[in-house]
Amino acid sequence: MPNPFEITAARAEDIVTLGEWAHEESWNPGLHDGGVFFATDPGGFLFGRLDGEPVTSVSVVRYGTDHGFLGFYLTRPHLRGQGYGLRTWQAGTARLAGRTVGLDGVPAQQDNYRRSGFRTCWSNARFEGTPPPPQDLAP
Repeated sequence: MPNPFEITAARAEDIVTLGEWAHEESWNPGLHDGGVFFATDPGGFLFGRLDGEPVTSVSVVRYGTDHGFLGFYLTRPHLRGQGYGLRTWQAGTARLAGRTVGLDGVPAQQDNYRRSGFRTCWSNARFEGTPPPPQDLAP
């Protein structure tokens, strides 16, 4: 009997799905980030699949021999709290074991990141709005 939940490497065409999921979460990854990260480490994107359907993700891209970057940690909203995301996270962090790992995370999850051994190194502030019209700078 097959396991209804399995973690597999994502394919290049799956990167589009990750971008859609990120957009649904109001995240704004760079338009071409997924392709660049995938080219850097084709095995660096994991999907958790429930009955063959992708339901969780994490990117765990290795670069060089000592570094990695973790992102795109997502679970479909209707399946959160059931352990699928945690299993995907654990598979991803195991893939980066022994490396210095960067993580671009959401503030609401910082306690979870700390429990996994991460620490805050810096914070970014993002602003949005409409700039005023340019002023005539001529004297």
